[in-house]
Amino acid sequence: MARGKRKRLAYRRRRSGETDYHRRRKLLRALKPRAVVRVSNTQVTCQLVNYSSSGDEVAINIDGNTLVNKYAWPSSSSRKSLPASYLIGFAMGKAAVASGDNEAVLDIGLAASVPGSRIFAALKGMLDAGMDIPYGESAIPSDERINGAHISDDVSSSIEKTRKKIEGAFK
Repeated sequence: MARGKRKRLAYRRRRSGETDYHRRRKLLRALKPRAVVRVSNTQVTCQLVNYSSSGDEVAINIDGNTLVNKYAWPSSSSRKSLPASYLIGFAMGKAAVASGDNEAVLDIGLAASVPGSRIFAALKGMLDAGMDIPYGESAIPSDERINGAHISDDVSSSIEKTRKKIEGAFK
C-alpha cells in the first residue's frame, strides 16, 4: 500500500489489475468509438462503446447468447470458438454500420495480443461487415480456421447459415 506523504494510492481498478489506464488513454485519444472484444469462459462478447465523462456508454452489445437466440447458431456448438467469434464480430459490425458507426478502434483490454486468436477473428468479422478499424495483416487468422475447417464440416455449414441470417437482418 502507498504510505507516506509523497506516495500516491493507485486507482482501485489499477490495483486489482482490471484496467490499464495508459492503454485506455491512448485509445480515447483517437476520438472514435471503441470496438471492445472480451473472451470469457463460456462466450465471446463484442461491444461498441462510446466515451462519456459520466461513464462509458455501450451502443451495441452482441454476445454468444445473442448469436444462438437471434441468429440461429446451433446451441450445441461453442459460443467462444474461432468461427463463433468471427460471427459475433460480423453481427456487431453489421449492427454498427446500420446505426451509422463505420469507424472504431479495437480495444482488447488486458488480453494478450496473440496473432490468430479469437479476438482477431472477431476483428475480421467486423472488417468483413464494413467497419474501418486499423489492424495488422499478420494478426488475422486464416480463412480455413475462420470457416471451421479445423473443427468439422458441420460447423462450416452452420457458419454459412448464420452469416446469411445476420446479413438478412441488416438489409
